[in-house]
Amino acid sequence: MKNKNSISIKVKNRRDFIGDVAKGVGAAAMGACLNSNLLANVWTAQTAQKFGFIIHGGAGTLEKSKMTPELEQQYRAALTEALTAGYNIIVKDGSSLDAVETAIRILEDSLLFNAGKGAVFTAAGTNELDASIMDGSNLMAGAVGVLKHIKNPISLARLVMEKSPHVMMVGEGAETFAKQQGVRFVEQSYFRTEQRWNEYLEDKAADEKQRKQPPAKKAKAVSKEYVTLNDKHGTVGAAALDKKGNLAAGTSTGGLSYKRFGRIGDSPIIGAGTYANNNTCAISATGDGEYFIRVGVARDISALMEYGNKSVEEAAQIAIGKVGQLGGTGGVIGVDKNGNFVEFFNTDGMYRGRVGSDGKMIIEIYRS
Repeated sequence: MKNKNSISIKVKNRRDFIGDVAKGVGAAAMGACLNSNLLANVWTAQTAQKFGFIIHGGAGTLEKSKMTPELEQQYRAALTEALTAGYNIIVKDGSSLDAVETAIRILEDSLLFNAGKGAVFTAAGTNELDASIMDGSNLMAGAVGVLKHIKNPISLARLVMEKSPHVMMVGEGAETFAKQQGVRFVEQSYFRTEQRWNEYLEDKAADEKQRKQPPAKKAKAVSKEYVTLNDKHGTVGAAALDKKGNLAAGTSTGGLSYKRFGRIGDSPIIGAGTYANNNTCAISATGDGEYFIRVGVARDISALMEYGNKSVEEAAQIAIGKVGQLGGTGGVIGVDKNGNFVEFFNTDGMYRGRVGSDGKMIIEIYRS
């Protein structure tokens, strides 16, 4: 027989527990609980909340025959540096937004990826950068496009989110806003690397050859702008769940190699290349941007979870499946509200890394 002062409460989390006590059992029972170990045990369980951090450096990789041990080590070192920096922020009770921005800045500063310093060239021989970031706690977002003088586009995207009433700014307007915010500018020469310049020359030669083809052959040729080359993908991104349960995601890119006419892909498009919602997941995408925009990949994954009761892995498979059906390639990385990771792609590999609350870091490039 139970003591008349005892209580029986099914506890889901400390907020529900305290709320149930206040509403249902009265001050006397509340005092009894506070004097017991029950509340202490609930509190301890909640402070050990699961969190996670995941990054990517693009879907599609160098062929294994071209990936020397030295080059692979460089990729792994860069991914590890970015992953560690983001993880250290989260493990010290920092925000998911700070972790995402910090990791992406590191990848933007690397020569290895198609973002920031390692950006590809446009058909005009220039570099144009895009980026976006989203806060899952309030659905605030910021995006920038067609930047030519901004060292770290992801940071400008965050300023657009936090310091302006807008979601997206592009071109000269975005750079004017950057000057007002004291953002560091660089010359176009900062982005030039020998590897990217050689790729540009190859693309230019191929384009000129195609233009010389007879009209009949031109009609059958696939535009160079939409051909997927495995070693040309290199967009970077990150997704995080912090200890407070807040999700965030970000993506940054130099765009499509030999792109023309101010082309913008999915990376700065909220809902296509980036999306975060505390109710579902945080997603960063990479691949053939035109297809990812048409499908709305990142938002589609969240919607499949929210309205279709799919897991983040199931939702990612469905969304990338739609991209594949249209003829596109690429992939996504992400983390859901419970700390479950996803990394799904339809290419031979994807530069990626993840770390959970257990502190175990995993870096992968090719398919397992």
